[in-house]
Amino acid sequence: MSQESLPPSTDSVVRAVVFDLDGLMFNTEDVFNLAGRELLRRRGKEMTHEILSQMMGRRPHDAFGIMVEILDLTESIDDLLDESRVIFEGLLNDHLAPMPGLFELLDRIDARNLSKGVATSSPRPYLEDILGRYDLLERFHVTLTAEDVVHGKPHPEIYLSAAEQIGIRPEEMLVLEDSEAGTHAAARANAIVISIPNEHSRHHDFSVASYIAERLDDPQVLRHI
Repeated sequence: MSQESLPPSTDSVVRAVVFDLDGLMFNTEDVFNLAGRELLRRRGKEMTHEILSQMMGRRPHDAFGIMVEILDLTESIDDLLDESRVIFEGLLNDHLAPMPGLFELLDRIDARNLSKGVATSSPRPYLEDILGRYDLLERFHVTLTAEDVVHGKPHPEIYLSAAEQIGIRPEEMLVLEDSEAGTHAAARANAIVISIPNEHSRHHDFSVASYIAERLDDPQVLRHI
């Protein structure tokens, strides 16, 4: 989206940057898509773009609940999750990659001495595995996962907790998100939110975002840091 089509800049001073994880920092939505297709292929079903879209940005149990309801699956959510994790982990080594501009943005944030956080709907062991593969875990001051909140995105709890743990007001926090659920969670927390859609979320509703950017080191992101 061009700069001309974006709303005017906010006057808030950014003191911390908080990232979503899946589809924002890494291309894991691509891997989830492949795993989901294989999971459903085994059952004679199809992982459509619409199903994946509704699952994005939500905690695993919530996301799979949506899939079970749409496809009228009879197996338990826990069993489907367990099988999906095995498929997903088998695909990671060959398919996992950082999203464009990730390391450039992290270096810029470090150069500005801003706090950094991750707020993901995924479980903590998963977050530690993904970040650990790129030696990134120690670079973040705060990490929040599905286990740390009662309410998943689009509820604002995870971003309100991130601001509290960092020690700032939500208005001083820049949140980077790739999904509709995450964008709405950050906006409801009253954070500055920039949405960076990926291939699987370009049709999502990002109307509550402060900006819509093309990639992590987009000028619309860098001008806030």
